[in-house]
Amino acid sequence: MRAPHTRLAIALGAAATLVAAIAFAIDIRHQPETIRFGGDATRLALLPYASARALPPRWLTRDPSGHWTAQLGDPAGTRFSPLGEINSRNVGLLKLAFTFDDGLKRGHEAGPLVVGGTMYVTTPYPNDVYALDLTRPNHPIKWHYQPRPEQASQGVACCDVVNRGAVYGGGRLFFNTLDGNTIALDAATGREVWKTKLGEINHGETITMAPLLAEGRVLVGTSGGEMGVRGSLTALDAASGAVVWKAYSTGPDKDVLIGPEFKPFYPTEKGKDLGVKTWNPDGWRTGGGNPWGWISYDPELHMIYYGTGNPGPWNSTQRPGDNKWTAGVFARDVRTGAARWFYQSSPHDLFDYDDVNESLLLDLPFQGKIRKVLARPARTGFFQLIDRQTGQLLAADPYAHVNSMVKVDPTTGRPQMAPTKLPHPGRVTRFICPAAPGGKDWNPSSFSPRTGLVYIPHLNLCMDEGEAEANYIEGTPYLGADARMYAGPGGHRGVLTAWDPVARRPVWRIREDLPLWSGALATAGDVVFYGTMDGWFKAVDALSGKLLWQHRLNSGTIGMPMSYRGPDGHQYVAIFAGVGGWSGAVVAGALDPGDPTSALGFVNAMKDLVRKSKAGGRLYVFALPH
Repeated sequence: MRAPHTRLAIALGAAATLVAAIAFAIDIRHQPETIRFGGDATRLALLPYASARALPPRWLTRDPSGHWTAQLGDPAGTRFSPLGEINSRNVGLLKLAFTFDDGLKRGHEAGPLVVGGTMYVTTPYPNDVYALDLTRPNHPIKWHYQPRPEQASQGVACCDVVNRGAVYGGGRLFFNTLDGNTIALDAATGREVWKTKLGEINHGETITMAPLLAEGRVLVGTSGGEMGVRGSLTALDAASGAVVWKAYSTGPDKDVLIGPEFKPFYPTEKGKDLGVKTWNPDGWRTGGGNPWGWISYDPELHMIYYGTGNPGPWNSTQRPGDNKWTAGVFARDVRTGAARWFYQSSPHDLFDYDDVNESLLLDLPFQGKIRKVLARPARTGFFQLIDRQTGQLLAADPYAHVNSMVKVDPTTGRPQMAPTKLPHPGRVTRFICPAAPGGKDWNPSSFSPRTGLVYIPHLNLCMDEGEAEANYIEGTPYLGADARMYAGPGGHRGVLTAWDPVARRPVWRIREDLPLWSGALATAGDVVFYGTMDGWFKAVDALSGKLLWQHRLNSGTIGMPMSYRGPDGHQYVAIFAGVGGWSGAVVAGALDPGDPTSALGFVNAMKDLVRKSKAGGRLYVFALPH
């Protein structure tokens, strides 16, 4: 996610620690498999009983049409497909149905959308949009929209020129461009309906996130925390593109839209103008907190939920205090933008633990009651359960290898930091886990109501990091830190974990050689799909993790798999190949694999990727023979 600025000479840390022995219970239906990278899963616990499973919210209804209209699949962010024609018994028969090449060789993070007989494809810069006619042979292009964003925006993007896709609603397609514009298109014709500018690249602002559509508002967050951009979330009127409200992530209460309705659970979030007082003088003006990730929506409560990014600069000694309202989760009234509560998972963030990951809206039993929660596999490496009505942290348990924090105290909501991992000027702090990309980065997990499990595609990376003085110059990197990343304990760099949010433990786990940077998709056929950075698209059994099918793509994938029902009535599964982003910068950005500090130290962990994948930009669509 980050681009290098300063280059501090950092020696590699000591060898990774030995893997701790794991005691696990065995389901009598599934014997444990031998651990090997990219193979079948290691069984760690029993599947939850039906009476002890998390469930989607009562208000969530599945579209029987088989459309896929948003990147997370539904307002609750579950990325679950109710289609079951492709299932764990026949998925091994999947065949390639068709492909589509966009001719671009950068990171492809977006998934396509499908409505009726049309598929909508959004590309990385230059952010073109294609409509493909699924009702005709060879799926010809119905229309092609070219927004032509400013070329200079490529130089401001911190972490490849990615785009995380569009959202569909009311006959329109809404998407963002790298140079800070939000655009509405007529979905039938590709005609531009409106265009609203929300960011200035001269300030370092870009937009890479997928918008959310809720109650007639198009919700858009900025990127640019590494440029000292003051983060903000804006609600646009879906009909006209006019700004309805705008909430900043730092600054005085009036800018953050904090008023009488703001009732956070913890005392540390209460007080006047904390978005100013928890910073050194004027630090909030370049304080980051950009909400460049995912937004979820509860229509019963009229609330949206989203995370804010890291504070700026990375050098924590230059910004004493909790640095509100960065590295935490906001709940807001979607109609007015008024903040309802905030929970800060990384007060005074030390390690770039952006809190922008997805929030899955689930209802689950907790201490004898059904609680409405946000289920969040956070960057910190902890799986958070947060009451979505009050902002109370109910539980936080590590799903990844974590040594930067000792624990998170639900009584105070605050993490206890490991004293040996605290950064100090003039010193390299070694073996910090997780590394700056976190236990998991932006790539979304999925939830299956059939198993009650959350499927988390995540990372096993650690780092050495040093701090140096950062100077703010508008539109340039504002970091003050340098790092080198490497594989965590066990030597693997990626993991797919099936997590039971009620029992608060992993049920099974697959270890992958390379970081998992693709999203996950769960289906009613009890299949979980995900992709790897060396180009394998995989299907595993949702109950056991057993590998059922895989197909080699022409490039590594950091995209989001999706599924839809085609005009012929059959189920299809699709994913974009095109390695890149922060993790794949060594390939997509043609960086020197011999420079361990490049891409702020991520290249040190990915120097072998140039032998395992190449740049690409191809959509793959699969179906059963019929």
